[in-house]
Formats: sequence, structure tokens, C-alpha cells
Amino acid sequence: MAQQLDLQEQEQIDALKAFWAKYGNLIMWTVTLVLAVFAGWTWWQKLERDKAAVASTMYGELQTAAAAGDAKRAAQILGDMQSKASKTTYTQLGALLTAKTQADKGDSASATANLRWVADNGNEENAAVAHLRLAGVLADAKKYDDALKELVLVKPASFAPLVSDRRGDIELAQGQKDAAVKAYKVAYDGLPETTQYRILVQAKLTALGAAPAASAASGAAQ
Repeated sequence: MAQQLDLQEQEQIDALKAFWAKYGNLIMWTVTLVLAVFAGWTWWQKLERDKAAVASTMYGELQTAAAAGDAKRAAQILGDMQSKASKTTYTQLGALLTAKTQADKGDSASATANLRWVADNGNEENAAVAHLRLAGVLADAKKYDDALKELVLVKPASFAPLVSDRRGDIELAQGQKDAAVKAYKVAYDGLPETTQYRILVQAKLTALGAAPAASAASGAAQ
């Protein structure tokens, strides 16, 4: 009986040796690859956290420059952010803020370039903001067709009322009052009643003689 068990154990050992001889290298390479991927993922996550921390600090500096109206300093900080942490949300927000500061200073060319960068590189929400602002900049330059094309590129459904409002602005600038009123009404109906922005759209409609029914009723009651 003992001899039989020894033979069985030997057969199992021989089978294991044969299996390892055939598949051992493949198993070792697979395990090594898995460990390498895990190590690489861990390193990448740490790198991204470090970049985000750096970008956060620099964004604070950029906010200070923007608050002071220092477009040149804001642009310098943004350049550093783009070179060191271009894919972070902080850098996208930094580009939007820099563009606003530049636009306020009358530097529409630089503002346009930074907005275009966000439109091309930002997440869906920040890209949507960039396209909306680009539409405004282009409309100010009387490039109405180009401005309307930017609005088509706004993807998130939650931005639809803002797109309609900006479309109304562009159409009004083109002298298309009826089309502008229609666009403003779509924006007004799509905005939550509690938002301050809805009051702005209501004011536009009222100025065009198309005050929303609720507003008109309120006015009559007063």
C-alpha cells in the first residue's frame, strides 16, 4: 500500500514537472507583467496626484493675478501650468480665468487662443464653457456665423438653456428680433426658477416687449 502511494506521489510530481516545463515560463512572464502593470498604475496615480497638487497651488496664484487684473502675470502662470500639469482640471479652469482676464483687458486674440485650448483639451463641461465664451468673443467681433458654429459644439444637455440665451444675443445683434425672442423664451423655460440667470433672460425678453406670462402677471398685480 505504501509503495502504491509512493508511485502515485511520484506520478503527481512528474506531472507537475512536465506542466511546469511546458507552461512555467509563460506563468512567470504573466505574473511579472501583472506586477509591472500594477506598479506602473500605482506610480501613475501618484504622479497624477502630485501634478494636481502643483496645479492647485499655481491656480491659487493665478486667481490672485486675475483678481488684480494682471493679465500678463496670469498668462505666465498658465504657461507653467500647461507645461507641468496640462491635463488637470485646475489648468483648464486657469485657462478660462486667464482668457476672461485677457478679454477684460481688450486682448481678444490671446483670450481666443486660451479658450480654444480649453475647447480642444478640456473635459466636456469646461469645453462647453469655452465654446460659449468663444461664441461671445466672435459675436463681439461681428463674426456671427462663426459664433453660431461654436454653439453647435456645446455637448452637455444641461447647457442647452445657456446655448439658447447666447443664440438669442447673436441673433439680436444681427437684427433678428423675432428669432432672438424665440431663443430667449427657450432659455427662460429651460432654466430653473430659482437661478439668478433666469432673471437676466427675463429682463431681455421684457426689454423686447415679450415679458414671460408670470412676469407680466406679477407686474399687473403690483
